[in-house]
Amino acid sequence: MKRILSACILGVSLCFSTLLLADNAAQSAKWQALQPEREQVIASLNVVELLKRHHYNKPPLDDARSAKIYQSYLKLLDPSRSFFTAGDIARFDVWQNQFDDFLKTGDLKPGFTIYKVYLQRQQSRLQYALQQLSGGVDNMDFSVDESLQIDRKDAAWAKNDAELDDLWRKRLKDEVLRLKIAGKDSKAIQELLTKRYKNQLNRIDQTLGEDIFQAYMNAFAQTYDPHTNYLSPENAENFDINMSLSLEGIGAVLQTDNEYVKVVRLVTAGPAEKTKQVAAADKIIGVAQGNEEMVDVIGWRLDEVVKLIRGPKGSLVRLEIIPASNAPNDQTSKIVNITREAVKLEDQAASKSIIKLNQDGRDYTVGVITVPAFYLDFKAYREGNPEYKSTTRDVKRLLGELQAAKVDGVVLDLRDNGGGSLQEATELTGLFIDQGPTVLVRNSDGRVDVLADEDKGAFYNGPLAVLVNRLSASASEIFAGAMQDYHRALVIGGQTFGKGTVQTVQPLNHGELKLTLAKFYRVSGESTQHQGVIPDIAYPSILDTAEIGESALDDSLPWDRIKPAINPKSDPFKPFLAELNARHDKRTDNNPDFVFTRARMDLSKQLMLETTISLNESKRREQQADLDNKQLVLENNRRVAKGETALTELKKQDEDALPAEDDKLKPEDDAYLTETGRILIDYLGLSSSVAAH
Repeated sequence: MKRILSACILGVSLCFSTLLLADNAAQSAKWQALQPEREQVIASLNVVELLKRHHYNKPPLDDARSAKIYQSYLKLLDPSRSFFTAGDIARFDVWQNQFDDFLKTGDLKPGFTIYKVYLQRQQSRLQYALQQLSGGVDNMDFSVDESLQIDRKDAAWAKNDAELDDLWRKRLKDEVLRLKIAGKDSKAIQELLTKRYKNQLNRIDQTLGEDIFQAYMNAFAQTYDPHTNYLSPENAENFDINMSLSLEGIGAVLQTDNEYVKVVRLVTAGPAEKTKQVAAADKIIGVAQGNEEMVDVIGWRLDEVVKLIRGPKGSLVRLEIIPASNAPNDQTSKIVNITREAVKLEDQAASKSIIKLNQDGRDYTVGVITVPAFYLDFKAYREGNPEYKSTTRDVKRLLGELQAAKVDGVVLDLRDNGGGSLQEATELTGLFIDQGPTVLVRNSDGRVDVLADEDKGAFYNGPLAVLVNRLSASASEIFAGAMQDYHRALVIGGQTFGKGTVQTVQPLNHGELKLTLAKFYRVSGESTQHQGVIPDIAYPSILDTAEIGESALDDSLPWDRIKPAINPKSDPFKPFLAELNARHDKRTDNNPDFVFTRARMDLSKQLMLETTISLNESKRREQQADLDNKQLVLENNRRVAKGETALTELKKQDEDALPAEDDKLKPEDDAYLTETGRILIDYLGLSSSVAAH
């Protein structure tokens, strides 16, 4: 019976292979016909000239840049080194130092040639995977002790097709094993993976010359910095790859992460943020319109996924997501329902609350102003409407109310604030300083423009702390940096995002080029780029800075400094920082939320060090059970310490549930917020004690 079955399987495989060979020949001829068009050649020459003249750094287009372009292109096409062979790379290597010459003369053929080889290799690999699947998922042997290298960015290129076959055999086993452990049965796994690979084959079958040109131009442009990129005519019309999908979308900034599309940050008060079920670093693996079938998007380009996510206002989109909170190899996913809508200005408005704290036997009240974004109603402002909505106007009003309530100090909460209006960052700074520069903008010609608060006098002179985290970006960093440089506030929390560059969009004869032409600097002369703002007192982060932030992006511009714009007076906080940190550490050593965050990050770092993964099912299940137990222990330690009931298993969120108003975290239950208030109170006591003497 086994011989008959084997013969049947072999017969199917041979028939399958024969059909593939015929299809491959026709497809190869179709791809070979893809050649650079005149408009693309002209556009490439324009890109070369614009980068030469206007990019902030103006690096030379030479052999060194050529090597970077070559490596960038290979990484863009084959980041896990799973398609090209060493023989392919040897063929391409002869061009390694010539891409500068090719681009200067408008010769796009080498870029097209490499891409067409990539298409053939991709087709071959996907067909191999389908052929393996045709033998049945149940016939895979998961009792063998073998492993898969999962971190392949620096792996050696496969010597030949046989090595690639072995790699893809293991990759397929890993995918099947992940889905089995996630709870899917063999039939569902077979259908899902077969459909995934067939869809990917169909997509590469539809490849156009424009797809090749865009990839090649981006490999070139992004060697200058990660925010410089080329947009094809279609993408230029439909979306900006680095802008949020807030209009008729979900309100999220996305980027490519190998085969996945990853959430970088959420737009405050946007549809995704409101669900409380989507977070930075989550991976989107499926998209569905309303109640239609979920479309698997693993391996899709970012622009293709964005097209699926966007849609009419008021319509429903369903996302299948692998949460960032999962362990690195945990593929358990959840489905989140999101109603598309535009972000309303009033939903981003600053708000206030008051926290009552008892410290050293005395009662204190700390005012909290939460600033989700730096917003400005430009239309009302330009029309001269005296009641126009803005961050500064709202914060000023809230400060007045808090002062009337006689609070002992104020915490300005900028966590998850991704920025917004530069004008508002300047004007908000003006509420807290007497007068002077707020931010410096250095242009590509070296000219430094100084933005300043021209109004004399500060609106609020009282004790102030600014709370930030890794997702505080752009305008948030400018404001927090100014508060730190003027020694006006204690900056507390996590290292900020680090985006300190300015981009502009230049139209081309064919598409557009978005390029970096300026850089922000703090009034101290230090850049906010790459490094962000380093807090005076640091909190543990729930986000890995190696995964999220400017420093996590390839070829991001470096941190540097220029001539300072101010010479601040002596730092009133410096004499007390050591004591403030010591008191903070003592308080949070046993704080359940701080202990949990530190332990969770330590566990994540340990897991990230693993570069291989077992393909033995019993070992994998044992490892998963051990990991689940570790996560359960961490969660229960926190719950018990807070007087809550321990769990018997890790809770899975209700996919369809939206947070109720009553479920929103109260300010006094936010461990980071209350600790920031306590640090501010510590400072008040220490500084008043010194003043009294």
